[in-house]
Formats: sequence, structure tokens, C-alpha cells
Amino acid sequence: MKVKPVIVVENDPFPRLLQAFLDPVDNPERSAAIADFIAHDIPDYKAWLADARAQAPGLFPAEVRLASSQQDLRALLPGARAVVTESLSIGADELRVADKLVAVQKYGTVLRNIDLAACAARNIRVLTVRRRANMACAEYALGLMLTLAKKLNQTANLLSIDQLSAAGFQPRNFDRRYTSNSNWPRISGMRMLQGATVGIIGLGELGRELATRAHAFGMRIIYHQRSRLPATEEDAWHASYATLDALLANSDWVCPMLPLTPATRGLVDERRLAQMKRGAYLINVSRAEIVDRHALHKALRSGHLAGLGLDTFYEEPGRADDPLLQFKNVIITMRIAAQPRFNAFGDLAEVMSGLAHALEGAA
Repeated sequence: MKVKPVIVVENDPFPRLLQAFLDPVDNPERSAAIADFIAHDIPDYKAWLADARAQAPGLFPAEVRLASSQQDLRALLPGARAVVTESLSIGADELRVADKLVAVQKYGTVLRNIDLAACAARNIRVLTVRRRANMACAEYALGLMLTLAKKLNQTANLLSIDQLSAAGFQPRNFDRRYTSNSNWPRISGMRMLQGATVGIIGLGELGRELATRAHAFGMRIIYHQRSRLPATEEDAWHASYATLDALLANSDWVCPMLPLTPATRGLVDERRLAQMKRGAYLINVSRAEIVDRHALHKALRSGHLAGLGLDTFYEEPGRADDPLLQFKNVIITMRIAAQPRFNAFGDLAEVMSGLAHALEGAA
């Protein structure tokens, strides 16, 4: 009889779905909740799951243990063949108790929380996954920049003189005997991303995806985080380190790319918004609470901020009469940057497939 592999998984909203995917006992309530979670993009959850399991031969069924803390992780590692971690550390202390471990899966690509030398000494494979959901969020952030820079949110579908006039523009054809008729609606204040400076607060998984795309647009990239990266990594991401004060003062676009923690809640407060270059934009596809709500409204009302792109809001759902919606230079969407849903589920299917091959190779 086949022995079920033991897999320890960090108890984070997406990685913990691996327990549902690999658990031999179906929990109808849990299955229904997951099916509802993905129905708008993956209508047949059971078919998706069957295919994901088929692409990971030998992994199902498994015993999946969820670790919510570093202490949990150490307690659950004895007997485990694999571990899936996002932020929890895998170092000498963890490996000392992981007597049967053959694979460490990072839910991402940044390996600063994994002791690679210690893993290599034990011949433990370290696997990564470049998360599609992070790519989608970076695309979305860039899309918000383009929309604000080109004023698409204020001008799209305004074709007639009446429409444009009602929107506050002064449309009128140019004298085409001497000039072209380009921008006959006479929309002022549009900007280029080429040559502009983007300040990324947190050059982690998501920040690096944004840096890749910003570089392709010809933007200058500066970043800030608690620990400066080695020069080789800065070169790889075309990014220069700056203090937070310097980043705020010199960026045309400020993008916090941080998880919401007690340390990051309200990080961009009234003082830091005031430090931003007048006429700069704030783009936030992380969590709304990283930016102080009252201070944000004040900075927009004063004109200090040129505009705001925000994907996650302070309440879910929000209200149609929210004061932030009064500003024409604000775009707010409701937590859709990482979509479509098969991005995250594709990440997890890839994790399952990689673990299956690693365990098979070590058998």
C-alpha cells in the first residue's frame, strides 16, 4: 500500500489550498467554497482539480500539515517529505528536525528566507515558481499608470463636441492648412512614462515584476526596502537604492509593493505624502491600508498629488458616495489586479507538478 507523502504548507490564503487539493477526504463545504471562489474563471472546479492531480502523479493523496508560524513549522517538519513556504524560513534549525525532507518549494522566486547552502549540504532540492498573479498585478499597476498618464479615464468614448464640452474640454479643430489635427479635443496635461522615475517601495516578488515592465517602458527605477539588495541584483532589476525620503522626493510615480503588516499599515501617512514631489502619482495595487485614508484625501484635495490608482479599497465592498470618487484623477477598482483566477490556480498546479517530480526523483 502506497504511503501518503507528508507535506508541510505555510498557512497563507493561497498555499493552504494545497491541503484541499491533496486531501483524500472531501470536505463538501470547503469544496463548495473553492468552487464558488473560482467559478467566474474556472466553471468546473472538479475537472480542474482532476487535471491538476493528473499532472502531479503520485502526489495525491497526501497528508498536508498547515504551519501558521515558525514554531508550527518546526513542530510539523519531522516526517515531512516536502515543505511549501512563502515567508517562513527554512534554515539549519528547521532542517535539523526535517529528517525525511527532500524538497523545499518557495511560493515565489525570492529565496532570502531559505538557506540554500544548508539545503545543498543535505541534497534537498529547492524549487521556485514565478507567480502569474504577481505578473498580473504588475501589469495592472502599469495599466493604471498609463491610464492616468494618458487621461484615458477622463477621455475614453468621448467622441462628439457635446460630450467633450460636457466633460470640461474645449474641443475645436486646428487650422489644417498649416498643422495636423492631432489632439483636436485639446486635452492638456498628458504625460509620458518614458524617462519618468518610478519609486518602488519593496523590491520583492511583486516589485521586481513591476521593475521588469517599467524598464521596458524606459523608466528610471529607484527602490527602498529595509535591506538593500546586492549590487548584482540591483543591476538585474535596473534599480537604484534610495532612502524612503529620497524616493518620495524624486519619484514621478510612487508604488508601494508591500504586504499589509503592523509595520506597513499607514506607512504612507500625511508626512510622507507631503514629501512626495508635487504633481507625482500614487499607484497602489497592494493593500489600501498601507496609505492613510484621511491623508490621501487631503493630498488629492490640495492638488499635491496628481492622481491615484488604487486596486484594493478600505472596505469591501465600498460605497458609491465615497469622497475619493469625487476626483477625476482617481481610479479605484475592487481587488482585481491579480486576475484572472487561473493565474493563482496555475501557480498552485505548477507547485504540485514540481513537487511530484521532486519526490519521484528522490524515491
